[in-house]
Amino acid sequence: MPLTNNVIIKLNEITTIVEDKSKLSESEIDEIKSIFKTIVESGERYNVDEIEFWFENEGSWTTKEPRIRITNLSNYIQDKYQQTAHLRIISDDDCNCDN
Repeated sequence: MPLTNNVIIKLNEITTIVEDKSKLSESEIDEIKSIFKTIVESGERYNVDEIEFWFENEGSWTTKEPRIRITNLSNYIQDKYQQTAHLRIISDDDCNCDN
């Protein structure tokens, strides 16, 4: 699945917020997690391999470790969101229980 324009915009946002492309600070990691969370909460999905490929070819990410870290974060956030989406609790109003 190719990346959508919205996802590419967010990846460009990540590229903009990271000052030193050879290492990620803790605050940058938190911001990256937030960006991926925003993507999945909006209903967008992405292929993690496509994320990795995009960062490899973007041009300013010459060091491999930050690219791998971002790819792993994208995978973690998407997996976590999909797992918790299955566990959403039905509110009492939605329950047809006779209790």
